[in-house]
Amino acid sequence: MIGKGSKSFAAASRLFDRTTRERVWLLYAWCRRCDDLIDGQDLGGDMGDQSAVTSRLQQVRALTTLALTGGDTGEPAFDCLGVVAAETGLTQDMADAVIAGFALDARGWSPQTEADLMQYCWHVAGAVGVMMAVVMGVDPDDDETLDRACDLGLAFQLANISRDLAEDFAAGRCYLPAQWLAEAAIPAGDALNPRYRDALAGLAARMCGMAAAYESSARIGARRLEMRQRWAILAAAGIYGDIARLVKRRGANAWDTRTVVSTTRKIGWIGRSLVQTMLPVTARMHELAAPRRHTRHELAQRVA
Repeated sequence: MIGKGSKSFAAASRLFDRTTRERVWLLYAWCRRCDDLIDGQDLGGDMGDQSAVTSRLQQVRALTTLALTGGDTGEPAFDCLGVVAAETGLTQDMADAVIAGFALDARGWSPQTEADLMQYCWHVAGAVGVMMAVVMGVDPDDDETLDRACDLGLAFQLANISRDLAEDFAAGRCYLPAQWLAEAAIPAGDALNPRYRDALAGLAARMCGMAAAYESSARIGARRLEMRQRWAILAAAGIYGDIARLVKRRGANAWDTRTVVSTTRKIGWIGRSLVQTMLPVTARMHELAAPRRHTRHELAQRVA
């Protein structure tokens, strides 16, 4: 599932020690399956029929709860969650925070403000970052490290959104805040019109800048992890960060073809990240990452 569903994260995940790697894959399997069930997809791709999305959301909730209470769900990906939760202490509240993001998609939600956008990013990616950190052995009470793990998820999601703007618009979804669109004079229902492409590229660049700041914050938190884990996280940060950097660099041409990080660049990040695991956090990294525009606790307190 991870090999087909997320080539970038699959490459970075191989840097973990075996136990952590397999636990990360188990958690990813649950995340991927939930996403596919809500969107009517098979490992991503075009969205399927959305007429039964409410019942599929109920199915996700029920199967997740059953898995976390030790039941046999009959769904391998949900049983994966049950296994990794029993080994690492993942909780129902952690899973519910992620499912709240699927609920937003299920009701056709779109953000009105930047805070709304970041609330969505928290649920679908920041909360996953927190779960991943716990899977790696981070104490659930270690707020500072979990904040940084959340920031990595936020960076990932902002990069993904900027890359997939055209696909999402074509599917009837919009993750750009309505206020941003209004400021750029882009009609929400006509954003794919070529006449607005330059303005759309400006909004994508704004989002990519936010992704870069959260990426820098996550790199600070990576210093608290074990060496192999730090290496994997720094590699993932670099590879996903390249998605945002490439989208920004391509400008108005960013959606002519899908933005992908080449194998060569991925290998380069794996090597560069090995060196970075040995280096101290620099003052420049603190400067880029602070202050957080939206904190984990602030986003978690917002009602989905």
